[in-house]
Amino acid sequence: MWVRGFPVRDAEGKIRRLVGTALEITAQKQAEEEAEALRKATLSLTQDLRMDFIMETLLKSLEELVPYTCARVLVPESGPHMLALGERTCPEQPKKPGARSPLTFIADESTFFHRILTEQKSVLIGDTNTEEKWHTLKGHRQLRSWLSAPLVASGEYLGCLSVGHTEPNLYTQEHLRRAELLAIPAAAAIQNARLYETARIYCENLESRLAQLKRTETALARSEDSRRSFEEKFERVFESCPLPFSITTLKDGRFLDVNAAFEHRYGYSRNEVLGRTVQELRIWEDPADRGLMLARLNQGVPIRNMMARLRTKSGQVKLTAYSASKIQFEGETCILAISEDVHQYDSQKSN
Repeated sequence: MWVRGFPVRDAEGKIRRLVGTALEITAQKQAEEEAEALRKATLSLTQDLRMDFIMETLLKSLEELVPYTCARVLVPESGPHMLALGERTCPEQPKKPGARSPLTFIADESTFFHRILTEQKSVLIGDTNTEEKWHTLKGHRQLRSWLSAPLVASGEYLGCLSVGHTEPNLYTQEHLRRAELLAIPAAAAIQNARLYETARIYCENLESRLAQLKRTETALARSEDSRRSFEEKFERVFESCPLPFSITTLKDGRFLDVNAAFEHRYGYSRNEVLGRTVQELRIWEDPADRGLMLARLNQGVPIRNMMARLRTKSGQVKLTAYSASKIQFEGETCILAISEDVHQYDSQKSN
């Protein structure tokens, strides 16, 4: 409640009465707190690309918007199965030795899970006791209030938030709306985590291939024919990779080679970049990021998925997962780099 008033005085200046207004601002205050909780949740979900971190952050953020006894992040697996990618109870309970909550649900065995998987829409149940086909999972407390919000990013259904409470008729359409709002940045974060994991595995495999190629180069260094064979193998890996690759000199950042994926991502043709430096093309939005990368490489530390902002030919700046290693190329110490887009959640979409 916000109150504003002023006194009314007579001709002698004495206060005769007070005039004031009272404004109910509870709803406004709640809306401000909700907006702040969503802002903090969105920011937290972009701090790390590891899936376990995202699950922990998401379920803790959900508690600030929707009270729950148990909440899960369910994702579809093969067939009718759904996997509980993340799970949290409130208050948190220590797990008994040897006990483990079920991680996989069969959607066909539950009308509600089947509805989620097929329709991919929100669901709200005031009291599960009134639902004939509702059943409580073995070893779990009975949830009386329950809601679910789909997780969709770039038009792809990634799973859903499953939220329940032991108190009946607790959840309203307002709680469902809050869960749906949180599901927007949550889905974007989950999608980014999957892309990150895919890129990480690909980079590990590529690193293994490069290591094998280096061993081959060492063993066949005295043979011109063998050296040529190695270069051809490296070139095939380099050109066929779907991720943007570049080779630049360590000393001055001069481009010696790029692959087709690099041309597509940055908008430059190969001829436009060869012989020019990253400084000339203003690739790095913050040169300090490149300085940090060079310092680590000179210390013998390979770069793995460093977050950086890199500029394309059109001037667009993209958040990038940047990986790099030192190599010898054409008799010079160079940097072999991989850069991959990191998709960010656009907060304006939820407004």
